[in-house]
This record gives sequence, C-alpha cells and structure tokens, in this order.
Amino acid sequence: MRILIVSDAWLPQVNGVVTSLQALVAELRGLGHLVKLLAPGDFRTLPCPSYPEIPLAWDLWKVGPAIREFRPDCVHLATEGPLGWAARRWLSRRGLAFSSAIHTRFPEYVHGRWPRIPLSWGYAYLRLFHRPSQAVLVSTERMREAFAAHGLRGLQLWRKGVDGAQFRAQEALPGEPVFLYVGRLAAEKNLRAFLDLDLPGEQRVVGDGPQRAELQAAYPQARFLGYQQGAELARSFATASVLVFPSRTDTYGLVMLEALACGTPVAAFPVAGPLDVLEEGVSGVMREDLREACLAALQLDRGQCAALAARQSWRASALEFLARQPLLDGEPVPVEELQALQA
Repeated sequence: MRILIVSDAWLPQVNGVVTSLQALVAELRGLGHLVKLLAPGDFRTLPCPSYPEIPLAWDLWKVGPAIREFRPDCVHLATEGPLGWAARRWLSRRGLAFSSAIHTRFPEYVHGRWPRIPLSWGYAYLRLFHRPSQAVLVSTERMREAFAAHGLRGLQLWRKGVDGAQFRAQEALPGEPVFLYVGRLAAEKNLRAFLDLDLPGEQRVVGDGPQRAELQAAYPQARFLGYQQGAELARSFATASVLVFPSRTDTYGLVMLEALACGTPVAAFPVAGPLDVLEEGVSGVMREDLREACLAALQLDRGQCAALAARQSWRASALEFLARQPLLDGEPVPVEELQALQA
C-alpha cells in the first residue's frame, strides 16, 4: 500500500512523537509498504514561539498538491499543527477518509504554560481537529477513557513499542546510585520535582529544551548531558540505577519502556502514563512522594524489568496501526489480506 503520514514533528526534533513515527515508518517499510512522511522539512518554516527548535510550516498551499502527487491509499495525520490542519482541510473538502492520533496532553501543556488559557479551550481545539477523523489513535486504554470524557469520538487503541535490538540490558556500573531523567527540558515535564529531591549518588539529565539554561544554573549538582541518541542513549539508560519520570501530563512516556528494556526500573507519580506502562513493585514504583519512589525503585529486579519490556515490539505496534487505518474511500484497510501477502 501507499501510506502517507503527515506530521509537524519530525527530524531533527528529538521527542517521543518523532521516535514513535521513526519506528512506525521503518516497520511499515519492512512489511513492504511504500511510506511517505510529509513533514516541516518539505516546506518553508518559521520557529515556533517559545519553542524555537520546533519549525512550523507556513507555505501550506503546497500540502494538497503533495498529497495528490503521492496518490496514497490511506493518510494518517500524526499532529494537530499547521501541516495537520492543512491536510485535514484538503481531505475533508474532498470527502476523503483519514486517521489521526493524539500523542500529547495538549490542553494540559498549554494550560501549564499559559494558565489563563482554560483547559476547556484546549479540548475544544482537539475535538474540532479530530472530528472528521475516522479513527483517532491513542496509546493507552486510560487515555481513551480520559479523552472520551472530554467529548472526543472515534478513539481507538494504538500501543507503542520498544526497539529491543537497541535498548537492552548491559552490565550496570558499580558505585553510587545514578538517578536519570530523559526527555525535553520544558515546564510541562515537571523536571524540578526531580531536581529538587535530596537523593544519594548522582542526578543526570539527558535532553534539551527551553528550560535548560535556567535549570542548569539553578541545579549545579546535576549533570546535564544534552540530547543523546542510539547507542549513547541506550548506555545512559543501562548504566542508570533508576529512571525518574516526573511528568504528570504525558499520555504514555516512551522513555519508560526504553529504560525498562535496558533493565532500569522507573520511579514516577501515580498518574496516567506511568500507570499504563509500569507494573507497581515489579518494573517501577509510583508514589506521590517521588523521593520515596526513587529509593524504593533501587530495590527492584532489573532482569524482571527487561523481561516485561521485551513483550512489546514495534512490529506488533505497526500491525495494530495498520488495522486502524481507513482507505481514502472510507473502507477499512484489508489487514488480513496484507498479512497473508507478507507472510
């Protein structure tokens, strides 16, 4: 099949959405599909206000011709940004079906950065964007229930995976405990809840973002290592004692699964995301007292963490994605026939 994915988030951005889409595209191509990703790099862009590392496309009149030229069998809108809106408008005006996804708790993020903007406005934005979508994909059952409570419809499950070849258990370094954070350095990630903790050993921070300079100045005891990818990132996971996940607003938290695949347990708050990924007392500890969770997670069995993560592959995730797609005429993708051809 010819599959078009439209996303405002793509390389060189580093975040969970880009990681998920990279893995999806690789698996779909491995299954024999022709996949095109329509991303900001295909257009002229301007930096996003308050997130200058995120480019926003502005010559959006090129989106329709790009879709027509590719001649897709199905289209997936991965983000609710300018490219997503332009593709949505072009497809809807022609009565063509598409799927979409909710990767982030967008209303909570906006409200957290600009408290004067009510949560209800953010959810109205999501409802408007996803209303014509035939399948709105979310990563967990808990998220499906939460978004349904805010009036979103057509919600379907698309679970994420982990690259078991890249993220795998290695020999942990002996010595004092290492508490690791991996992710964007932005207000919505609640990073101060981790950096404020009085913990034994070392606090490490992998990632970058608009808060880096401020946090690095305020917390000189922590090691800020910048963005990492590939083997370097896997090594950071594997040599950490505990991954600390302080966010209260993530829809999933792919870094938790990657840490577990490396044998590293997770400490987190008992909120959506950690509650969906972690098994309490086995792969992670979830407490309102995050310090207590960090210290308790030190006692967990790293072998069990790796074994739990090994059950979730990106191939299974890609097949689930395919099963949720409508063809442009609204008919479901014939997944059984495709699987038979690929067997």
